[in-house]
Amino acid sequence: MSVTPQASGAAEERTGLRVAYGGAVYPAEEIARGAAYELFSAEEVAGFEWAPRPGSALPWHRFVHVTEVTAVHGATPPSEEAEAPLLVPLHRDRGWPQVHQLSQQPGAAGDPTLAAVRGSALVRRGTRMVKVLSARQLAGYVRGWLPHGFCYREHDVAHLRTPAATTVLRTDGEGGRDGGDVTYALRWRAADPGDYDVPVGEAHRGLTALAHRDQLGPAVLGTGFVPSSSQLIPEFVTRDFADLPMPANATLLAYPAEGVEVVLYSYQAEQRGWLRMVGPQWRHLLAAAPGLSPDQEYVPTGEAPRSTQLVGVYAGGEYEAVADLPGGFRVLAMTRAARYPVDAAARRVRFAAWRGVPCLVLREETGWLRLRLRRPDPDAVAVTGAQCHERGVYEVWAPAAEVTDDEVVDHPYAL
Repeated sequence: MSVTPQASGAAEERTGLRVAYGGAVYPAEEIARGAAYELFSAEEVAGFEWAPRPGSALPWHRFVHVTEVTAVHGATPPSEEAEAPLLVPLHRDRGWPQVHQLSQQPGAAGDPTLAAVRGSALVRRGTRMVKVLSARQLAGYVRGWLPHGFCYREHDVAHLRTPAATTVLRTDGEGGRDGGDVTYALRWRAADPGDYDVPVGEAHRGLTALAHRDQLGPAVLGTGFVPSSSQLIPEFVTRDFADLPMPANATLLAYPAEGVEVVLYSYQAEQRGWLRMVGPQWRHLLAAAPGLSPDQEYVPTGEAPRSTQLVGVYAGGEYEAVADLPGGFRVLAMTRAARYPVDAAARRVRFAAWRGVPCLVLREETGWLRLRLRRPDPDAVAVTGAQCHERGVYEVWAPAAEVTDDEVVDHPYAL
């Protein structure tokens, strides 16, 4: 494999990394610990985009997933365990195009090859998860929303870094019309694999049967993959479509048109709020988020009752806990001396039923309960009158007196 001229000299010294792609070698920068790479070129190359940066002699670039490159030269040893890659068993009669085609066909959900590919995408404790957000959703998370609904492993989507590229991952149905030249995302570490489901099988079949008028965002195919003409991306949903407790150091991100990652906020668990991380040169990226002040240093989420809670046991007592991964779980305490590692941990959630439909209880206000459907389908939506707020997430207010089977359930984590 030949080394192209743009992969030598000052450019190579600047990046310290070279990646072989498409029959040539390019200077590159690593993304998401080697899940993807940004390639640079001094000359126009098919598939590269013009994106000059100050002080750079390489004005052309493109983002590629690690599975698209043939070799990486000059990479540093990984600092942590790599995520399990998506494995596609190929043979003479069925290559990648055929597997991708199957992933886009709802009727192929039970295909053994497709199931094997989907089964190779694993979530482990500490896996970085990503949810792409609209400007409205970004404002919601800053004010206290918790991770819920459809999401993805960062490892699988690290190469999708621009507003145009992330459209396939949107859940709000706005399709990039807000924000325009910027897209947003929430990134957090998974506390436990049991907090996530794969949207395939009987439990999620109702999502595929919902009428288009009752949905937001891309259709749910039921194969466990994102609807896309060119990408093979495994998708996940939070278990029961429940909110998950926000782990320490979760981040809210922005990706402007040039594809750089800008950390807007970092979650401070003890203070229950978001610390602004972005410098003055990027604060304009917050302009599209309704009600957010770019100059506000810290944004508390408030003390409203939480729809879910992480609880831990320490020295025989129960305390509110926080996932501080990859380190583990500890007591949620303002003082460092009291942040003891817990002996056991569980995610606590409240279930109920209304009109025979299994629901989550999100909050309670003066005799009314805010409910979210655990298994949306046409019948459940029709019976409850639930409205779709984002892809797969259906909510409704119900009189508390009519709700049955109201119970608090703990999902224990294996420590």
